[in-house]
Amino acid sequence: MTVGGSIALIVIGAILRFAISWSPAYINVQLIGLILMIAGVLGLIISLVFLTTRHRRVVTRPAGTEVYGERRCGEPPL
Repeated sequence: MTVGGSIALIVIGAILRFAISWSPAYINVQLIGLILMIAGVLGLIISLVFLTTRHRRVVTRPAGTEVYGERRCGEPPL
């Protein structure tokens, strides 16, 4: 789950929990809002942990080496 998706779950859950006063007889809207907020917080924590622990690859080049062109992933082969 991404950070944006987690924040969206938290916002939707907060709306259901605090802003909606109407509730049908067989569905507890406030409980669903609470569950969505908890899922959003857990998703946000997990996604932030993955973002901070992701290893970045460092490319070192010898001194005097010039790069004339770099291929991007989306470019078709020549």
